[in-house]
Amino acid sequence: MNTKTNPNSLHNVEEKIVSIELDSIRLQAEIVLPRSCQGIVIFVHSSGVGRYSTRNRYLAHMLRQTAELGTVQIDLLTPQEEAIDLRSRHCSSNVKQLSTRLVGATKWLINNSLTSDLKIGYFGEQTGAGAALLAAAENPNLVGAIVSCSGDCLTPSVLSNVQTPTLLIVGENDLPAIATNEDTLKLIKASEKELSIIQNASRQFKEPGAFEEIARLSSHWFEQHLSVNCLFHPTTVASN
Repeated sequence: MNTKTNPNSLHNVEEKIVSIELDSIRLQAEIVLPRSCQGIVIFVHSSGVGRYSTRNRYLAHMLRQTAELGTVQIDLLTPQEEAIDLRSRHCSSNVKQLSTRLVGATKWLINNSLTSDLKIGYFGEQTGAGAALLAAAENPNLVGAIVSCSGDCLTPSVLSNVQTPTLLIVGENDLPAIATNEDTLKLIKASEKELSIIQNASRQFKEPGAFEEIARLSSHWFEQHLSVNCLFHPTTVASN
């Protein structure tokens, strides 16, 4: 693992750029930890663009400010895969591959001294949300909470294995996603699950105030389920 600390970090925030080695690939990630954080949220991007998007950086900032949560912005595709994906979208649509890499990154966080004491949450949009739910279904002891925005459809057999507290968010004007997420909510077996519909919002949530509402809902959900008072806590696991 290569680690680079930002010398310009604020006194109450620690920021690191890390390189996470998974088998034959290396993933780049940005970790930002408020000094008093109780949990950490991984942003599940289906491409490298998500790591640098203004929207996701705003949401990460809100989670740190309002819920005192650490954040991880990670590229689940290598630069070579990203170049291929710009032409074919093949890599970013591979939910299984994204999920496998997400699990590997999660285990790295659990076993790393910087983050081993922190409860872990996932935030994902569309394909990234599907990867987050798949990872939680196959590894229920790794993650304490999920927020899914306009999540893609997964099979009933996968969703029925999701036991992690899950918040589903869709836009009021995205009728196909509403129907899909209503079905998803019924299939998920978690005792704590919700579907929130943001008024006047489309699938991309570009309408005024829509993403601010996502930030508010996400902060509340993660704060509720990743606090020190929660019973869930990931245990040290093998990285393979």
